[in-house]
Amino acid sequence: MTRILVFITSALFVHSLCVAGDEPNDLQVWREFREALRSGAMADPERYRPLQPSLLQPMMGYLEEIRKTATWEEGEGPEVFHVGNRVHYLTPLTIKHGDSASTGTFCFSLILEGGRWYFQHLESIVIRLDKIGEPPVSSFPDISAEQKAWIRDEIQISRDVRLFGDLSREKGKEAAFNWFKDGRGYALQARVWVPFVSPERAFVLYACWDLSNLRGEQAVLEKLSDDEARIRFRPRAFAIYEQASHLKQQINVDDFRRLFEVVWLDRARNAGWNLRISYEKDNCVFRFAKQVPGSPSR
Repeated sequence: MTRILVFITSALFVHSLCVAGDEPNDLQVWREFREALRSGAMADPERYRPLQPSLLQPMMGYLEEIRKTATWEEGEGPEVFHVGNRVHYLTPLTIKHGDSASTGTFCFSLILEGGRWYFQHLESIVIRLDKIGEPPVSSFPDISAEQKAWIRDEIQISRDVRLFGDLSREKGKEAAFNWFKDGRGYALQARVWVPFVSPERAFVLYACWDLSNLRGEQAVLEKLSDDEARIRFRPRAFAIYEQASHLKQQINVDDFRRLFEVVWLDRARNAGWNLRISYEKDNCVFRFAKQVPGSPSR
């Protein structure tokens, strides 16, 4: 009996080694994924297991963009983290944007099923909370100011879009747009926080400060006089709309843009300006013209 048990145990051990040997190792999976991406094989939807079905097309689009524009670091390989049947690969990438380029750390998440890998998710924000010590802990790894601004805006925009949808269904779309108008309070803030100039100039200057210092959107004041002004900046809201796929399911792009414009048009009107909004590639341009007494504001 003992010899039989030993034989069975040995057979099971050998079988387990064979199964383990069939499983690809981390670097093998990573190389296979990169080769599939570079060759265009990731255009096959069967290679994906997204977190939600609605994320399939965005993930395929992001990987295709990386295939076309990314430069991979040829170093020691990515950092690897196992969580259940998921494997996360953290690696630096340099992405080209026209004539410029930016480098950041990306997290590629794959799922292992039956000896095969499937792509699940791509993320450009990684918070290194794996690097904290044992509690009690009062200091936590930080991320860049730009990434934190993105997170704050995505959270707020998601809330606003959800509220806009609820109000539209309950009270109608026009009432929903009107709910977001905050021009009277915004113009008052500008007037009392920037008391050194006329209320109209104070509004334009405060808007530049708000965009640049509170929102981190690098506003450029191109013109300022008593009768006209011009501000140029790059709204983060539209980039978030393009990358956060859940927003497209809740609001169409025309209503999303109108919601953005309704807010700023109301702010300008309450500060004594007519505002014309235009778009030049990724930039938004605010052109202010002084309201003429007795004429209708736009």
